[in-house]
Amino acid sequence: MNVSVHPTPDIANTAAADLLAGWLTQASVRNVMLAAGNTPLPLYQKIAERGLPLGRLNVFALDEYVGVPRDEPRNCANLIRRTAVVPWGIPGDRYFTVSSEEPTALPSVIAHERRILAEGGLDVVILGLGQNGHLGFNEPGSAENSAARVLELDAISVEANRTWFGGDYAPARGVTVGMKTILAARRILLLAYGHHKAAAVEMMIQGPRTPKCPASLLQGHSKVEIILDHAAAERLPKNE
Repeated sequence: MNVSVHPTPDIANTAAADLLAGWLTQASVRNVMLAAGNTPLPLYQKIAERGLPLGRLNVFALDEYVGVPRDEPRNCANLIRRTAVVPWGIPGDRYFTVSSEEPTALPSVIAHERRILAEGGLDVVILGLGQNGHLGFNEPGSAENSAARVLELDAISVEANRTWFGGDYAPARGVTVGMKTILAARRILLLAYGHHKAAAVEMMIQGPRTPKCPASLLQGHSKVEIILDHAAAERLPKNE
């Protein structure tokens, strides 16, 4: 892991954009997976502002809420489309999502992973960090060889979902690509900001490599960049 700590989220996002822009413009990079949620949205905006030639990329959504209408603007598929796919100039037929509807969620994510394999695997994954150490909806207990699946979510994740949807929905299930797919990516960029992420950051970086904290499984990856603000890094040794 390469960890960098910055005074504020905005400064951190600028550093992340510098790094990500370099990755995305490499000719060898074609398949990119994006997380939804609040944390990466300013990064996506900063990339859009650079006007990079990204139309050749395939973009894959990381996960999705289960039980939220397909046309809900705040679900993962629509949020990523609105904040990254369209602003980056990605053609619609190069954007691949996972269904939020109960009957089709599982078959859609299984097909999603198959498509990723058929396309040669992921070159870049952008991740946020759950307060309990989850990645995507890979909750604590997710093995490093876990595959695409639908999961029951921890209470802390359900409450985060309730907040995200302003009380309109509180999804208790999520559908996600597995840790196996995430860990197979050639490059991983993870962002974590705020005091509420400090315990998870500590577990991810300082704790044992264990499925109890799925993010700690990144410790075994050869190309992981972790970008933090001071608040998220407050429980790390000062030399991190």
